[in-house]
Amino acid sequence: MRKTRNILVITYWSYKDALIQAYTLPYIHIFGNLLETDKVVYLVTLEQKQQRLNANERAQVKHRLRLQGIKWIDFNYHKFGILGFIYWIPFFIRLFLLALTRNISHIHAWCTPAGAIGYLISIFTRKPLVVDSYEPHADVMLETGTWSSTSKQFRILSHFEKLQGKRAQTLICCTEDMQKYVENRFHFHIRHQLVKPACVNLEQFSRANRKNPYLLKKLKLEGKIVCVYAGKFGGLYLEHEVFDFFKVAHNFWGDRLRVLLLTNEKDENLNHWIKQADVPADIFVKEFVFHTRVPDYMGLGDFGISPYNPVPSRKYSAPIKNSEYWALGLPVVITRNIADDSKIIHDNGIGTVIENLNPADYLASVQKIDQLLKDNSLDDLYKKIRIIAETKRNFSVAREIYKQIY
Repeated sequence: MRKTRNILVITYWSYKDALIQAYTLPYIHIFGNLLETDKVVYLVTLEQKQQRLNANERAQVKHRLRLQGIKWIDFNYHKFGILGFIYWIPFFIRLFLLALTRNISHIHAWCTPAGAIGYLISIFTRKPLVVDSYEPHADVMLETGTWSSTSKQFRILSHFEKLQGKRAQTLICCTEDMQKYVENRFHFHIRHQLVKPACVNLEQFSRANRKNPYLLKKLKLEGKIVCVYAGKFGGLYLEHEVFDFFKVAHNFWGDRLRVLLLTNEKDENLNHWIKQADVPADIFVKEFVFHTRVPDYMGLGDFGISPYNPVPSRKYSAPIKNSEYWALGLPVVITRNIADDSKIIHDNGIGTVIENLNPADYLASVQKIDQLLKDNSLDDLYKKIRIIAETKRNFSVAREIYKQIY
């Protein structure tokens, strides 16, 4: 009789974070279904203070996940670095004991900060390591100016990215190009690389979520051209440049434009960027909703924007929001060199790529979106763009990847 395999999943995010809701839990359910029915997936999250659930919410989540064969283990978040490792000594001890006593067959870490933790647990327990979404996080943080080349965080994570890459039984990357990156940057060959782009639940994001009449009326978006953005600002994402784009868009469309921001960004920061760009504050609508409600709100848009900081290392990262936009049939405004997404958008004519962060390129992108909206009905655009999500970002792609591991 085959022995039950339990999986230890390590992440670096809070449970409420969209990266857990959209980028981790759906995949856990996919590979969980490949395991024995009595398996347990242990999900580790690092809870940031501003995203921490209250006691009642926490109990409800733990109960709901338990019914799905997932045991949630939450720890307090600490910034990556030497102090973080010191604070996490009890955390490491608990994970070490769990890996040894709970019949863990694999340690499955999401992204390289969590991969560093997974690497240490794997070394001490001799359990196979899988790093999902293996990408150059340290270089991205350096190129965006978040870390310096002499900072302890950069040096530590760079070192651990090399160590975990060499030790991992499997590296799941967003693009084929990671093999070349690893050879040039770390001077080793990935022994088993699988490529999985950011996939999307096509049932959750569908035609049924487009232009909800109740929400359009509630948010006063009826008859408007709605640009929607779901995400953060700063670091990996642009800040004031996004609002400079909105300024150009407002100059072109006037009061017909509305910008729906699905974000938990502080109001004081948003107000600062709005004032700095000299764009009317009343064109903005801010909402922050749990991920299960995102499709209905995102579906209010006429087009989406993906303002990723176009640094060189972003070509190795696959953003989830573009897959969600495509599943809803939304044209996308994106910066250059973002994974395979910028090329897909350009080659298929389903949006526009901003090559340079300046008003002239912003205007060219606005004009292209305007022409797309004029030349195509809502249904025509939906069919044209949805097929990209169905063929390139379907969960069936991820299922085939995980079958090779579990």
